[in-house]
Amino acid sequence: MENSSPQKTSATNNCGKNPSSHWLMKSEPESRLEKGVDVKFGIEDLKAQPNQTACWDGVRNYQARNFLRAMKLEEEAFFYHSNCKEPGIAGLMKIVKEAYPDHTQFEKKSPHYDPSSKKDNPKWSMVDVQFVRMMKRFIPLAELKTHHKAHKATGGPLKDVALFTCQRLSVQPLTQEEFNFILSLEEKEAS
Repeated sequence: MENSSPQKTSATNNCGKNPSSHWLMKSEPESRLEKGVDVKFGIEDLKAQPNQTACWDGVRNYQARNFLRAMKLEEEAFFYHSNCKEPGIAGLMKIVKEAYPDHTQFEKKSPHYDPSSKKDNPKWSMVDVQFVRMMKRFIPLAELKTHHKAHKATGGPLKDVALFTCQRLSVQPLTQEEFNFILSLEEKEAS
C-alpha cells in the first residue's frame, strides 16, 4: 500500500510532466496476501474478467489517485507487472470509465479499507480499464532501465520517465514520446 501526504502532491505535479493522455499502471501478477486477502491481479486476470474489463481499485497514494482522476475515456495505459520475479510491461489496456469512488475504501474486510474516508467525501478513486492486447513481447524492467540510463546521457525519450523518477507510484503519466518509444520496443529484439 502506498502512502503519501496530500500536501506534497497534486494533479499538476506529474513527476515533472505536463498533463498526460498515456499511462503506466502497476499491478502484482503473483499471489500475495494482504490482511488475509490475495491481492494478485495480473494481465491474465484482466483478460479473464467479463468483457475483459475491471475496476482499478486499491490505489492509496494521493499523487497516484490524482492521476486516476485525470484519466479520460479511451486513454491508453501499459499494464505493468510489479513486485514479481520479472517486472515489466505485459500489455495494453484502455480507460473505459473515468474516476469514481473506490468502493474498497469502505469495506472493512478489504486490505484497502480506509476508516478515515467518508462516503459523503471519499478520499480514494478508481477507474475501469479494459484489456486491449498483450505486448508482442514482454518488455522487462531491466531493458527499460538500460534505455533510461542511455537516454539520460543522450537526451532520449526515456530520460525523465516516471518509472525511474517516481518509481514508487503505481499509476504514472507518460509523455507521447515515452509511450511511442516503449511501444516501439516490442518490435525489436530484447536488448
